[in-house]
Amino acid sequence: DDNNNTSHQTSLLIMSFPGRLVQRAWHLVDAKDQVVGRVAVQIANLLHGKHKPTFRPNKDIGDVVVVINAEKVKFTGKKWRKKIYYSHSGYPGNLKQREARDMMERRPTFILQKAVLGMLRPNKLKRFFIKERLHVYEGPSHPHLKELPPTVEPLPRVPKQMQSDFHFGLGKNYAREGSRQLKYHPNLSPKQEVNKDGY
Repeated sequence: DDNNNTSHQTSLLIMSFPGRLVQRAWHLVDAKDQVVGRVAVQIANLLHGKHKPTFRPNKDIGDVVVVINAEKVKFTGKKWRKKIYYSHSGYPGNLKQREARDMMERRPTFILQKAVLGMLRPNKLKRFFIKERLHVYEGPSHPHLKELPPTVEPLPRVPKQMQSDFHFGLGKNYAREGSRQLKYHPNLSPKQEVNKDGY
């Protein structure tokens, strides 16, 4: 019994790590011609850190996600006309509603950002930590060239039917802490390629 208790306590100690040890990777997602719901699931999982072996629902261990071409997302069916976004100022009679196609013209990045944040639990972890790591932009350019240089390729498209080997689009080594979305691992020489997926 003592051995079982010792092993159980050891496993808990391994999973309980201080926040300064969290390594955050930067991921680039191209939303062009992707369905809003499917790509939002991929982004939400990366932000929450579900792709890491050290995942804990009450800890902030997720990565940073940069999304480009947010104005080129797609909806299935007739959602461009039937999906309605509501907003209220708090004053009586100030309820506003807009169709998805109208919202795309006014705020192109809002639709994808709203879909991603809607898939996260409405708690302090989402409002003060996870939300700050989501960067959504129009067009193919972004200002985070230091973390994601032009040589970085976007994550693969989310398939229509999810497959067991998709692994959040991160490749074979998707569970490695601190893996970067580069052609070569930053700690290796250029001749030591990690794998064909770039990790």
